[in-house]
Amino acid sequence: MNSPCDNATILRRLAHAPGHPGRFLGAQSASVRLDDLLTGTSLGGRRADLSGRSVLIRTRDQLTAGLALIELDGVARRLVLCPPDLSSAHIPSVVATAGVDAIVSDRDLPDQECVGVPLRVQCSASIAPASASPVEERETEWILLTSGTTGAPKMIAHSLRGLTAAIRNGKSYDADIVWGTFYDIRRGAGLHMFLRALLGKGSLVLSSADESPEDFLLRLAAHRATHIGGTPSHWRRALMTPAARAIAPRYVRLSGEIADQAILNALAALYPQAAVGHVFASTEAGVVFEVNDGLEGFPASFIGVRGDVEVKVEDDSLRIRSPRIATGYVGEASRTITDSEGFVDTGDIVERRDDRYHFLGRRSGVINVGGLKVFPEEVEAAINHHPAVRMSMVLPARNPITGSLVAANVVLKAGTDPAGVRREILQICHERLAAHKVPATIRFVPALDVAAAGKLARHVDGSQ
Repeated sequence: MNSPCDNATILRRLAHAPGHPGRFLGAQSASVRLDDLLTGTSLGGRRADLSGRSVLIRTRDQLTAGLALIELDGVARRLVLCPPDLSSAHIPSVVATAGVDAIVSDRDLPDQECVGVPLRVQCSASIAPASASPVEERETEWILLTSGTTGAPKMIAHSLRGLTAAIRNGKSYDADIVWGTFYDIRRGAGLHMFLRALLGKGSLVLSSADESPEDFLLRLAAHRATHIGGTPSHWRRALMTPAARAIAPRYVRLSGEIADQAILNALAALYPQAAVGHVFASTEAGVVFEVNDGLEGFPASFIGVRGDVEVKVEDDSLRIRSPRIATGYVGEASRTITDSEGFVDTGDIVERRDDRYHFLGRRSGVINVGGLKVFPEEVEAAINHHPAVRMSMVLPARNPITGSLVAANVVLKAGTDPAGVRREILQICHERLAAHKVPATIRFVPALDVAAAGKLARHVDGSQ
């Protein structure tokens, strides 16, 4: 039996901030006043029908998803956030595993996605007046899905209190700020910014998958966004457009990928009035820590400190223990998120240099060059150090002798002559990296693919 939820954890009430009537959620096609949700609905007045249910949120855009999340927190038993790029082929498995008995969507879904689901509710990007329909309040379980690029996604369960712990215990913000997010709020990093805007009594400008970085930056400027977050890849693409100068943020936030010194310096130079910070977080561990000193990596003093979040390094991997960790994997009762001591192994490999730890990359992404390990992100950080490089991506290339070699795709600043730059990039790599990590080939490309989550799309096919 679910116990009543603490009033502070009901998003619908958090969306209502007396004294701040102008708060809004803004999308490419529409904008809504958050106060209107207190007496209105985006669910056609069917909130009571969804009480106590396990609800799959499957919408085209973020705005409809965000409005549904606000209305259903404290009402639904479980909310399953469906990322926009989730394959239809995985939906039946998600429905069965999560015990979904209601789907909220802004469109008619194919019948194969709704098999066995008794209730379908239409949501919209507008708020209509609605009569009060009292429902029993309960603690809602929030389910985030991993990307599932190599198979069915994992479903990771969180409580709202865990998801918001870093916000409640962290830095406080002025209530009149306007957040902007390159992320999708149906994934961990975007959801955190969505919740941060609600708890901080601010507004939020949402991006759109079919919107160019330039158009989104101009929309952020029109809304006078003050605090903007995205992955390093999001920001690198943003800096390629003149519209990057249209915004004047007070805070720039990076997470989701390793923030190397090149991108931190570029943002600090373009936005001298802004604080530039990068955040370490994962879907399982939640938000772990923020680094706001303008340097890549994090201070060694973060390790071993006992408190709300405890961080240690074991076998070169970062491990986390905190109340922000997910409560478990849905449908995988035998699989645990933490070890016997309560730590999550993040799989992120770090190396200590003097009084600072530096991220090398993901354990799962290592390139094997004749038995020697190469982390693509470490090589990219070296390449990105060249002032003419906008962004880079390192991949393995098949080799009959060593198994793999290191190959790099590089985007240069407009007007740069590749001939001299290639030699200079290799010189930087030789100075900063071991010989087996230096790219065997460098290819200059006009752009790099970025996945729906905002990270470099590392399609490893060995064909280069």
